[in-house]
Amino acid sequence: MGTSDPTQENILQCLSNHSWSSPPISSLTFFPNDPSYVSVLQSYIRNLRFMSTTTPKPLFIVAPTHVSHIQASIICSKIHGLQVRIRSGGHDYDGLSYVSDVPFIIVDMFNLRAVSLDVENGSAWVESGATLGEVYYRIAEKSKIHGFPAGVCPTVGVGGHFSGGGYGNLMRKYGLSVDNVIDAKIVDVNGRLLDRESMGEDLFWAIRGGGGASFGVIVSWKIKLVSVPEKVTVFKVERTLEQGASEIVQQWQEVADEINEDLFIRAVLMPSKQKKQRTVKAKFVALFLGNAEKLRALMDQSFPKLGLKQEDYMEMNWIQSVLFWSNYPNGTSVDVLLERQPKSEKFLKKKSDYVQEPIHKPGLEGLWKKMMELGKPVLTFNPYGGKMSEISELDTPFPHRAGNKYKIQYSVNWKEEGVEASDRNLDLIRKLYDYMTPYVSKSPRCSYLNYRDVDLGTNGIGTASYSEASIWGTKYFKGNFDKLVYVKSVADPHNFFRYEQSIPPITDWKGKMAE
Repeated sequence: MGTSDPTQENILQCLSNHSWSSPPISSLTFFPNDPSYVSVLQSYIRNLRFMSTTTPKPLFIVAPTHVSHIQASIICSKIHGLQVRIRSGGHDYDGLSYVSDVPFIIVDMFNLRAVSLDVENGSAWVESGATLGEVYYRIAEKSKIHGFPAGVCPTVGVGGHFSGGGYGNLMRKYGLSVDNVIDAKIVDVNGRLLDRESMGEDLFWAIRGGGGASFGVIVSWKIKLVSVPEKVTVFKVERTLEQGASEIVQQWQEVADEINEDLFIRAVLMPSKQKKQRTVKAKFVALFLGNAEKLRALMDQSFPKLGLKQEDYMEMNWIQSVLFWSNYPNGTSVDVLLERQPKSEKFLKKKSDYVQEPIHKPGLEGLWKKMMELGKPVLTFNPYGGKMSEISELDTPFPHRAGNKYKIQYSVNWKEEGVEASDRNLDLIRKLYDYMTPYVSKSPRCSYLNYRDVDLGTNGIGTASYSEASIWGTKYFKGNFDKLVYVKSVADPHNFFRYEQSIPPITDWKGKMAE
């Protein structure tokens, strides 16, 4: 490691020496004195909490268009003692892909976003800077009967989404994104470009759910497309407590993970005011891989309490259902999926939990009371079961499989600037999370890596010990944490790729494990 205060000239010279000259990396490197620096930095900040003047900023940003630009960024960061943060879409909830308290750079993948489809073989190569919307658009452009299981927010970047697991409304039928990844290309700590064969099965296992940024820069992913019918059915209905939401949520908990795997019903619970009275509203959003007639029969039999009417069921094709789930009005052009900026940015905090036993009526009633008291945080329940119960928790680093009824996402959003507003809203979501302790998984209380949450613990600025990192690591990965540490120790023994929740290496692996 060299000096931690390198000059701009030295860095540009280093980057140029280690990369292809066309296009020159200097044209893709943005220092604070560059007029484009602020707009490049801010264009993929999805959480306004990390847009403040006091938020640490990178020494420079590289927006590679070629693998050699990534290789040069790694080599020169090692020479100059800089940390590398890797950003694909910027939806990292706690900003870890673009904020650091030590001198750092951002490798921003937004220029590397090609999606190359091979419909005959049912596969595609997707670069890490692509958004989910771009992936879905390119699939639908070529085929009416293919889809891919990934998230419902189209502006999320592929790089972080896939490497952390990647779930969405097809997961009960087809599992997670990572369950459908068949190859990848990664630039490792030594600047080598590796594919599945050359990186080996251990590293290929680790980057499919263990978070790619602990191991290298993932350039692209080969995915296996899945079958979708030409006609799918969706619905979205809301019920307040006065309309029987308690009984409906109770029944949802009993059936959502047991029902036909072609059906995914999300439940969103939010505090609300109706005629000045506080209440809780439950919204149910569904995707069914089949026609309305089949879905109606299924709902009448398995989930009658929701009380759906004929007009609640809407038939459409799969790509239109992507727009429906993204809250676009019916009739919106699919071209909106190519827009990389969300409709609006906000201050936000998210947390997660897993539920293994239904919360019974007295528990739900206590929860409604707490939500009305806090007034802001929203809970989203995502059902498990189906394919998620069939895949072993050892197959990928993502361990949350059989035995989970549903996952909870806690959300709080706000618009007011300043520390006071931030502290107040963070306190609200933490209070709700604490309140839920009796109802969720234990030993460990599990969390989802892609709902990144530094409240669970961090490595600090320096190198974390195995025991420090295992505090948050076992919550995300359960027993798979040890294997991730082993893979890290082989792939990046000196811990170059590190951040607040990166996997730590253990130099003396055997001795540490014996201890």
